[in-house]
Amino acid sequence: MVRIMRYRYVLMLICVNLFLSANAQDIAAPIELETNTTPYITVKNDSLSAPQNISFDKCTKKYMIPVESLFYHALAGINANKFTIDEIQSKNGYIVFTAANKKFLASVNRVDATSTILKITPTDGIYFFPVGVISNLFKYIDVNKDAKIEQISD
Repeated sequence: MVRIMRYRYVLMLICVNLFLSANAQDIAAPIELETNTTPYITVKNDSLSAPQNISFDKCTKKYMIPVESLFYHALAGINANKFTIDEIQSKNGYIVFTAANKKFLASVNRVDATSTILKITPTDGIYFFPVGVISNLFKYIDVNKDAKIEQISD
């Protein structure tokens, strides 16, 4: 028992000594400032890619474009974000895709004659996923919603 206590005491002294010597080196180290550099911020934990609890309100967005146009923009946005498209049902207006190792359902519904709503929900009903999945898709549609959709002839 005495031998164990001595080892603990010696180990504690070594840890304290290492801690103090490391702090002394950090304090004594000169600070070098670089000139002619562009300042930037490094984000260690990207909030768009970190899984988090998402409210249902963040999963829906209303657009003032026709249903067919929103469906094609959602399909293009899913493809542009390099998500895997698993199933497309254009008649009912839904797309099943995989992103961040999770399946999502994107459904396009008509609200009235001039507006539509896009809902992106996880198929398992668990709203714990990276918010970037839905925000990047909504941003893509916001940027490209005025683009004309044309049929490419064969």
